[in-house]
Amino acid sequence: MQYPVYLDIGPLHMPLHRLFELLAFLLGYRLYVWLRAQAQDPLSDEQRRWIFVGAAGGAWLGSHLLGILERPYQLANFHWAQFFVDKTIVGGLLGGLIGVEYTKKWLGTRRSSGDLMVYPILFGLAVGRLGCHFAGLEDGTHGNPTGLPWGIDFGDGIPRHPVQAYEMLYLGGLAVFLFFQEKRRPLAEGARFKLFMTGYLLWRLALECWKPVWVSPLGLSTLQLAALGGLWYYRKVFLNPAHLFTKHPRSEAAR
Repeated sequence: MQYPVYLDIGPLHMPLHRLFELLAFLLGYRLYVWLRAQAQDPLSDEQRRWIFVGAAGGAWLGSHLLGILERPYQLANFHWAQFFVDKTIVGGLLGGLIGVEYTKKWLGTRRSSGDLMVYPILFGLAVGRLGCHFAGLEDGTHGNPTGLPWGIDFGDGIPRHPVQAYEMLYLGGLAVFLFFQEKRRPLAEGARFKLFMTGYLLWRLALECWKPVWVSPLGLSTLQLAALGGLWYYRKVFLNPAHLFTKHPRSEAAR
């Protein structure tokens, strides 16, 4: 396979990366709509709409801001157009979290809004990472060189860690863990999203070790520092895990 991979149908010459990015949003949203129809949402339609606005705005800003700061050595020659190109998932998640929290404060609600979004986000991320794989070296998400038998040459003649595939496997494993955890012991409202965020941020702390990234004097990349900030925000997950579960588990009949 030659990277980056394009979809050629007649006059259409589209990067598969862009196609899978679009599918990630569309299919993730359709999964959210289906899940919400099956659940008892504590939020009204109007509240959900405003929360989506807050999440989208925060995610867009956070994704692009952290994407720029991932390569601080380029700031001396920064051009405003980079703000619309550089982006990162961790920045999007943390920015979206901030946007949602401020929106809920404005709406006057403290009910959890993230639980319904966990599986759609996991699915969308996995689809998007497949697109990143097809982009090869073009989008900067490739891994470091490796001598392992599953290393992939993305076009520069160097076998590299297929970190996108690693992440897809991890996302699938995280989804399975959350599903069976909830079957084993009911989670409190908001706990599913907290577990997703902490699980994903811990993963990105490790994944950066397999990627060619800028490292700060602290020995961590910009993204790892941001992930640590997010983990500090969710520190209660580690310090008091009991709060993640309902105090009065449902009976077998209620299940």
